[in-house]
Amino acid sequence: MRELAHQDGQRAVNWRARAQRLRALPLSLVLEELAAVRDARDPAKWRTAQGTLSVNGAKFMNWNQSIGGGGAIDLVMHVRQVGFGPALDWLEARFGGMTPSQAQAASGAPKLMLPTPVTQHWPQVERYLLEERKLPKPLLRALVQSGLLYADIRANAVFLLVDSAATAVGAELRGTTALPWRGMAPGSRKDDGFFSIPPTGDQPIVLCESAIDAISCHALHPRHRCLSTSGARPAPAWLSTLLAQGQAISCGFDADPTGDAMAQRMRAVHPAIDRLRPTAKDWNDLLRQSVG
Repeated sequence: MRELAHQDGQRAVNWRARAQRLRALPLSLVLEELAAVRDARDPAKWRTAQGTLSVNGAKFMNWNQSIGGGGAIDLVMHVRQVGFGPALDWLEARFGGMTPSQAQAASGAPKLMLPTPVTQHWPQVERYLLEERKLPKPLLRALVQSGLLYADIRANAVFLLVDSAATAVGAELRGTTALPWRGMAPGSRKDDGFFSIPPTGDQPIVLCESAIDAISCHALHPRHRCLSTSGARPAPAWLSTLLAQGQAISCGFDADPTGDAMAQRMRAVHPAIDRLRPTAKDWNDLLRQSVG
């Protein structure tokens, strides 16, 4: 009996790994196999058997049918009008032997280029985050120890985005000099993962616009898990998966016209999400006000 239970458990693990690998296939590669046609004037649009889809990273939307989803499995289910199992089998038959790097190269997707950690620049980055941003030192220390935060060659603060397998899929970069600057590491896949503090947990979730805001929000609401959407993005592909897990989710986008508009769009698609509006412009402004 123990051996049978072990085998069943191993099959479940293999099944999840198989689904995760196929779900991460570039949508452009899958659409080509589905005989979809890319719009000549707008490369983000594809004509399919179910109508025209808009594609943004790992996310797609059929505006005519008001149906969207994230990842290659959802895409095949929608275009071929099949269930989860047949979609998985269809993808396996066509891409089962392809490694992630081969799939990325075949789709023409840019390769992720994470900055190299440079430990001698960490004191400058830490000073900026502590003195300018007023982020709590214990939270920074925990993030550094976990590898989710470090300094690069330009003394930028690097906040890693990771997927469900804890694999880095991108990074938010924040300048720490007198000249304000922010950006993303080349090849970052914002629909494949996110920055989170704490990295895991089943606490209520707050979605923030940046990693610094997520850390600030967690400092103010320590019983919450705070994530960064890396911009005011109303429908990241990973959001549906979080909702399916049953945790309470709040949209904590900035208290400005863009943040309010994107929060409204998010809640229109996902009514279960509440609005948690910071009482300052953003969570970091509120944190700095609270600590004087």
